[in-house]
Amino acid sequence: MQKLRVRFAKRGRLRFTSHRDFQRAFERALRRADVPMAWSQGFTPHPRVSYAGAAPTGAASEAEYLELAVTRICDPAEIRAALDAALPPGLDVVEVVEAGPGALADRLHASSWAIELPGATPAHVRDAAATFLAAGSVPVERLTKNGVRELDPRAAVLRLEADTEADPVTLRAVLRHQSPTVRPEEVLAGLRLVAGFEPPEPPRATRLAQGEWDDATGELSDPLADAPGRDT
Repeated sequence: MQKLRVRFAKRGRLRFTSHRDFQRAFERALRRADVPMAWSQGFTPHPRVSYAGAAPTGAASEAEYLELAVTRICDPAEIRAALDAALPPGLDVVEVVEAGPGALADRLHASSWAIELPGATPAHVRDAAATFLAAGSVPVERLTKNGVRELDPRAAVLRLEADTEADPVTLRAVLRHQSPTVRPEEVLAGLRLVAGFEPPEPPRATRLAQGEWDDATGELSDPLADAPGRDT
C-alpha cells in the first residue's frame, strides 16, 4: 500500500462547491482515472481518502489537501495528471506527492487568506484593520444548526494587514486553526463590530496556503516539503 498526498484548488465558480459535493466529484474522478484505490473494511466499504481543513463554501482556495491510499506503487505525477483530467475545470489538482511521516492534519495549523474588498477605500481598510488588531477580543456570533454560537476571531488572527497597492484593496490575513474554525467572513464581522467597516460590495476570499506557523519568520511552512522524491 502507498499513501499519496494531494493539493488541489477551488477556482472561479467552483468556489461555491460544498465539501460534500467535492467529495462526490472526487470519488467519481478516482473511478474515471482508474486509480487503484484501497478500500475500507466493513459492510459499506468506501475509498480510503481523508480530507483535511476544507475551505468554507463560497471561498476560493489554492491550498486544499487530502490523503489517499492505493494498493500498488504509483507515479505521483501520473496520478496528478489523471485526476486533474477527470475533475471539472475549477477543481484543479495542483500537486500529488508520496506521503511523508506523520499525519497530514498535524501539518495544517494555520491558513493564509486574501480577502478582496471591491469599492473599499485603502485608508478605511487600513484603519479598520489597525482597530481590530488593537482590540483584546472581538466577540461575534455564528448561526449554527444548534443555534447561535459566539466566537472570537481576534484570537485566531496571527497577521492582518491591508494591501493598499492591490486592486481592489485586499486584506491579507493569517488565521490560526482552532475549534470552531474562524472564517474570513467572521474577521469581516469583527471589523464591522469594532471599526464600523462595511464592505461596499461583496468581498471575495481566497485561501492562498496552509501549513505550520513559524513565529520567528512570520511564515507558513509547506506541508508537502518533506515528501519523498519531491523536487525542491
